[in-house]
Amino acid sequence: MTADELCFLTAREMADLVRTGQVSAVELVRAHLDRIDAVNPAVNAIVTLVPEQALADAARADEARSAGRPLGPLHGIPVAHKDTHRTAGIRTTYGSRIFADHVPDDDELVVTRIRAAGAITIGKTNVPEFAAGSHTYNEVFGLTRNPYALDRSAGGSSGGAAAALACGMQPLADGNDMGGSLRNPASFCNVVGLRPTAGRVPQYPSVLPWSSLTVPGPMARSVDDLALLLSVIAGPDPRCPISLADDPRTLDGPLEVDLHGVRVAWAPDLGGAVALDPAVADVLARQVGVLEGLGCVVVEDHPDLSGADEVFRTLRAWQFQLAYGELLDAHRDLVKPSLAANIEAGRELRAEDVARAEGMRGELWERMHAFFAGYDVLVAAVSPVPPFDARLEYPCLPAAGDGGAAGGAGYLDWMRLAYWISATGCPALSVPAGFSGDGLPVGMQIVGPPGADRRVLEIGHMFETSTGHGRRRPPVVDATAAAVAGGESR
Repeated sequence: MTADELCFLTAREMADLVRTGQVSAVELVRAHLDRIDAVNPAVNAIVTLVPEQALADAARADEARSAGRPLGPLHGIPVAHKDTHRTAGIRTTYGSRIFADHVPDDDELVVTRIRAAGAITIGKTNVPEFAAGSHTYNEVFGLTRNPYALDRSAGGSSGGAAAALACGMQPLADGNDMGGSLRNPASFCNVVGLRPTAGRVPQYPSVLPWSSLTVPGPMARSVDDLALLLSVIAGPDPRCPISLADDPRTLDGPLEVDLHGVRVAWAPDLGGAVALDPAVADVLARQVGVLEGLGCVVVEDHPDLSGADEVFRTLRAWQFQLAYGELLDAHRDLVKPSLAANIEAGRELRAEDVARAEGMRGELWERMHAFFAGYDVLVAAVSPVPPFDARLEYPCLPAAGDGGAAGGAGYLDWMRLAYWISATGCPALSVPAGFSGDGLPVGMQIVGPPGADRRVLEIGHMFETSTGHGRRRPPVVDATAAAVAGGESR
């Protein structure tokens, strides 16, 4: 097995090789560091690297195995953490010049759990400034490029994580999702990302511990690996008041199930949330037959999501002004204009605006609960567009199309398919659904009722197994391998 082959094994396979001594943790980490060295300059996914620390931790992991000590489920697996997640002793910038040299003293909870499971921290993945927006660029580290087309966006805010996964620079990744930050980059980079049910993965620390708008979650190259990571980072924590008490081990284990009779509501545009690009619509239309071939009963239907736009935009602005208002006052010249506008929008809110949004959110929850009485899952597009021109901050959508789907040229408009689901509190999985005519990835969003994370994973796993879309490697990987081989032949 070559080092490149090793880097594209599943996380479970890597863990088994380390656990049985067939591959050392040092060998595994070194293989990934070599891959980062070869591929990362093209995509700029991993922005802070700690190779000496990673190799030292890997050596200790090998010593623990040799000594017969208990090993965690991620023992020896290299992971780079999202640069909005605090990491003790490792630079954490949040994609902001304000924190360009910031080194935290402690780990965020999700990082603590991953490292406690035996994973080896190798660095940090790129994000947009304070994770605001679904296109990964900032003035500290620059732009993360899509490995399937280097002139296109990798999505965001977990764009660095998604690109690193696609390129074999890490097998698992952590992230968080407010308006699509785990799902949009997964869709753009042909990997998987889950926005879990709020409280499934506890968030600590948090300026709004009772809020369920932003949730931590996992990313991976397969649903099976994603379930493994989810079982590690899920579970209750007394410092997070909305954390669920469910046993996280129930989230892992074999995902093979019989889908005959599973009721699927098919709504690619969520009933008119936004106009779909024809390339996205064409790819998704072909997936109806896949689902039906698996035994699902697919019906064109959608829930009443009226008010979701106001709910999300209001609560997002309120959260942004609370989290970043003081930073804007102190460092306005260092804050990107779109983020500053979000913060100012929060400051303009009145008490009745927030109260109205919370009331509408309660009504939305009730309507979703009633809708899922008739369906097991809702299936939609993740993004209305394929990966867009990386020189843009965001894509401008076409005017309203047939059927009344909304267009828009605003900062958030193109993200409606993801953030309308965020407003409902439902778990949502982005899984590879195929490619446009010019080879750009398109993701499919599988949404379940609150608490049905395991069911969403089972359906996603059966879908990806039957299609194999996620096994297609990006051109930048093949190009790098060819360049390395050419250099060796000379």
